[in-house]
Amino acid sequence: MGQQPEVLIQGANTTLGASGKAKVILEWAASPSPIDASCFMLGPSGTVSSDAHFIFYNQPRSPLGEVELTASGERASVFEVDLAGLKAGHVEKFVFAAVLDGSGTFGDVQGFSVKVEYAGRTISCPFAGTDKEAALVLAEIYLYKESVKLRAVGKGFDGGLGPLAKSFGVDVEGDPAENELTDVASAAASSFSPDIVPSAALTSSASSAVEEQPDQPLGRIDLLKKKVAISLEKKQIARQKAKVAVVFDASGSMNKLYKNGTVQRAFERILAIAANMDDDGTLDVWMFALEFVRAAPAHASDYEGYVNRVYPFKGAGGRNNEPAVMQDVIQKFTVEDSDPSIPVYVVFFSDGGVAETKKISRLLIESSLHPIFWQFVGLGESNYGVLRKLDDLPGRMVDNAGFFALDDIDTVGDEELYDRLFEEFPDWLREVKAKNILRE
Repeated sequence: MGQQPEVLIQGANTTLGASGKAKVILEWAASPSPIDASCFMLGPSGTVSSDAHFIFYNQPRSPLGEVELTASGERASVFEVDLAGLKAGHVEKFVFAAVLDGSGTFGDVQGFSVKVEYAGRTISCPFAGTDKEAALVLAEIYLYKESVKLRAVGKGFDGGLGPLAKSFGVDVEGDPAENELTDVASAAASSFSPDIVPSAALTSSASSAVEEQPDQPLGRIDLLKKKVAISLEKKQIARQKAKVAVVFDASGSMNKLYKNGTVQRAFERILAIAANMDDDGTLDVWMFALEFVRAAPAHASDYEGYVNRVYPFKGAGGRNNEPAVMQDVIQKFTVEDSDPSIPVYVVFFSDGGVAETKKISRLLIESSLHPIFWQFVGLGESNYGVLRKLDDLPGRMVDNAGFFALDDIDTVGDEELYDRLFEEFPDWLREVKAKNILRE
């Protein structure tokens, strides 16, 4: 008797080996339309590095052979994957998806299953399609620290392959609009064979990937909002509303970043999050040094020159005092403007000099009882103290904070920045909902 397959429920993960070959098998008994399987090879930014890293039946092999679509038939598709092809800084994740090329949804597909075969194991990833889904993200094989893991995803996209491809960074921009995705498929496929013809699935989905162009050029915040929306969709929180706030370090060492416009540009990128997610489109703003100020709330309609208008410390702003401003943020969202049905998302910028470990820890523990998530961002490689140890901070009801540092925020692309800003937020949302801290 053969070994029973392991079952990996939606959202769960399991560890694979760091090398060797795996098979990802999609099978179904009946379908109202052909099913096209695809794989997106994503880098650290959460997007493909080139269209050649989008694998489908008209482009069945990646440039270095890490992923290959070896079978594509009426009832099954099979990928062969080299796990050693996952490398930090290059390709860190293989995402597998399926799209109906024609009428119907995955609610009409009978006997659909996804299996992963690796090192003598068979892992089944079950999920049920619905009457709304014509495209599904099925599973992902990804690099985590020194391990390679498999996660069952099972999430749908209503719009088909167009928005799915766009969300992973495949270039679907172009003119004329009706030829966008066909051109992508042709250009990418031509690097492998001059005889390859664009996929019918891409051609039929082209119109769904293009948004109607406005009469007037889009402003900076509108353009950034589109990139926020793509990142939220990738993180599967596209419809999530939240109160959005930003806290800027205004100590003396930050003075240059205020003068050269870096803080204004960072502010604009966070304002786009508020314009997309915030329950009233308003961004709450704090600036702090030894003391702090609550600045006037920011709106997308009046963002130009905002930082210069509200910057309270003309010249050096003294040293950091994070606990005082953190306490005021907590006061604002737990007393003055408390709503346990709406999460609060706080982006906190600091260039280091974080020394008040006990006070910061106490405030994070206190705020873990409320639906407040802190995303700390370091500006440069400096002394961030307790912020580098947030994942190990004991005593909290939930893990309510994340941290990453950037050498130069102006050199980081919008897509990469938003993907990093939302890296831990979805997991926190699930946990606070499960513990009734966020009361829907």
